[in-house]
Amino acid sequence: MTTVYPVIFTRTGDKKDTYLIDIPDLDGVTEGYGLADAIHMARDYIGCRLYNLEESAYPQATTIDSIDISTGRFYDAGISMVSMVDIDMDAYRREMDSHPVRRNVSLPNWLNRKANEAHINVSRVLQEALIEKLS
Repeated sequence: MTTVYPVIFTRTGDKKDTYLIDIPDLDGVTEGYGLADAIHMARDYIGCRLYNLEESAYPQATTIDSIDISTGRFYDAGISMVSMVDIDMDAYRREMDSHPVRRNVSLPNWLNRKANEAHINVSRVLQEALIEKLS
C-alpha cells in the first residue's frame, strides 16, 4: 500500500544544506542535510508514524494545493516549498521487521564439524547467503 502526504521543506541555506521538514497531516517535524536526505527523512518519519496503524486508521492526507507554506512551522527559517512524499508501507514494514526467527537447518555432520572447527557462525553465513541470493 503506497500512501502520499504533503511535506513542507524549508532550506535554511547553512553550510550543511539543512532542510527543516514539516509534515502537517502527521503533526511531525524532522530535518535532513541536502534535499535527497530530507526526502528520505520525511519518508522515514511518515513510515514510523504509520507503522503500527491499520490502513483504515491513517490520517487523511491534505491536497497539495491546500497547503499554505506561510503557515509552516519553519517558514521564517529560509526558503520553503511543498512537495508530496510517498511511501510503500508494505515495503517499509518488511524492512523494519528484523526480529530474529528461529529456523532449524540440517547439515551433514562432517560439514557441521568443519564449521565448528573454523569458528564459523552458521546463522550469519546463512543470512548473508540468503540476502545475496534474494537481492
